[in-house]
Amino acid sequence: MAIREVRKIGDEILGKQCKEVKKMTIRTKILIGDMLDTMYEKMGVGLAAPQVGILKQIVVIDVGEGPIVLINPEIIETSGEQTGEEGCLSVPGKWGIVTRPNYVKVRALNEEMEEFEIEGEGLLARAFCHEIDHLSGHLYVDKVEDGLHDVEPVEEPED
Repeated sequence: MAIREVRKIGDEILGKQCKEVKKMTIRTKILIGDMLDTMYEKMGVGLAAPQVGILKQIVVIDVGEGPIVLINPEIIETSGEQTGEEGCLSVPGKWGIVTRPNYVKVRALNEEMEEFEIEGEGLLARAFCHEIDHLSGHLYVDKVEDGLHDVEPVEEPED
């Protein structure tokens, strides 16, 4: 697979509505593999197809429990509330405070184009909401509660 370039805030593709995936093709399978490789390489917890320049309703997520692939995802249930830090590979070096549901249930298709439902709480619920927003052209920066903040560089400890 390959690492793809992540589009940055200001790129018009990030503001567009994505198209539904009608059938699984070799190109779509390659895209999903590339999205996973790119997400891991950039140390993200999620990545949506428009972030790599493709206007398709595809999201990949891994909050540390293994990769999740969502095709044509839709949020069908939410409850609770959580407020916390959020960042985005398309908004490098920045973070902001965002309130999201604490529980989210998503209906989507898997890589075999079979419908399934998946539930998440906490970070996974936040990732579902954040990535699915990308498919409608929305970035988390539109939801931040106290502006964007610079990510502090991590100091390497000296020996």
